[in-house]
Amino acid sequence: MSIRSEVITQINRVASEQDKRLAPLSDSLALLDSGLDSLCLAIVVARLEDELGIDPFSTAEEAGPPVTLGEFIRLYEDAAK
Repeated sequence: MSIRSEVITQINRVASEQDKRLAPLSDSLALLDSGLDSLCLAIVVARLEDELGIDPFSTAEEAGPPVTLGEFIRLYEDAAK
């Protein structure tokens, strides 16, 4: 499974478990507008670390956190390289 697919899978799974209504997912979607709250995003990050073995936030050299879904996915893709 690709990193992109795993990120989308986890987002959908957490949204379902937490009874959150997701906005249509696209790379330009702002994470704040996704329908997930900060707890949901923290759960997604923890699950991605378990599934992918990657914690891009501990090694990220970016100026700030990802703002869009596309930036979030690229953060994981770049960390896997």
